[in-house]
Amino acid sequence: MSDKKTIAVIGATGAQGGGLVRAILADPERRFTARAITRKTDSEKARALTAAGAEVVAGDADAPASLERAFAGAYGAFLVTNFWEHFSAERELKQAAAMARATKAAGVAHAVWSTLEDTRLAFPLDDPRLKTLQGKYKVPHFDAKGEADAVFAAEAAPTSYLMAAFYWENFIYFGQGPRKSPDGNLVLALPLGGGKLPGIAAEDIGRCAYGIFRRGPEAVGQRFGIAGDVLTGPEYAAAFSRHLGVPVSFYDMPFDDYRALGFPGADDMGNMFEHHAILGEAFRRDRSPEVARALNPALQTFDVWLRANASRVPLG
Repeated sequence: MSDKKTIAVIGATGAQGGGLVRAILADPERRFTARAITRKTDSEKARALTAAGAEVVAGDADAPASLERAFAGAYGAFLVTNFWEHFSAERELKQAAAMARATKAAGVAHAVWSTLEDTRLAFPLDDPRLKTLQGKYKVPHFDAKGEADAVFAAEAAPTSYLMAAFYWENFIYFGQGPRKSPDGNLVLALPLGGGKLPGIAAEDIGRCAYGIFRRGPEAVGQRFGIAGDVLTGPEYAAAFSRHLGVPVSFYDMPFDDYRALGFPGADDMGNMFEHHAILGEAFRRDRSPEVARALNPALQTFDVWLRANASRVPLG
């Protein structure tokens, strides 16, 4: 094992990083070893990674010195931030910049940064088509990641850029799945503005990241926008109907109604959906099942994902 290249994985106990660690460990050719970086090395999830064969080390994106230690000796590093843990774009940008600089300081040969678009490039703050949030953002959880791209380009190890689509796990954990209407029927309500929504299984994001590492130096500087399927709202509802065994209708919720739902981040998510709808095909072409399948031949479609996960979707 010691002669194999190590990939250090930020967020190893989360969705994207966890998927990457599992992809590394499942590779029958054992081309890399996995170093799982976590703030809590004694957590249940961290212990499970150790049992599965990963090296688990401490690292904290809010503590830059710890990152350089965590990356030391690694060939590759996977970098991801979690806006939804703290809802602060400023903190997310600082974390991303710290990770970028640590990869270079540690001598990492290939970094993969899980990024998103800075929506302000298409919608400046004075553009009335999309509401400005917190005085300086359009879609905070997109914008900070996109802003960090320049730091990676200038100050990080050689970097590839991975852009994921809407997580289908949001139907399980984020309350975005079908809900019972007052008449007892199931309704999938999302603000899509009549457009299509690219989506992907979280596990496949990690597998695609592994595909980028397998490509090696040729992938440096490239952007990989991935999706498992690109479907309309009615197509998502029809898939739920098939797998739940009961009718599910689709309601294209107005963007302002979605922003007014009041849950933490509702305005951010509402702006995200409106951003996607206004850009339309210009957004969708940057989320490609073909690109994802080239990186990850086992890519799941929404039907395949639902076959395994429909029973986990709460129907409130």
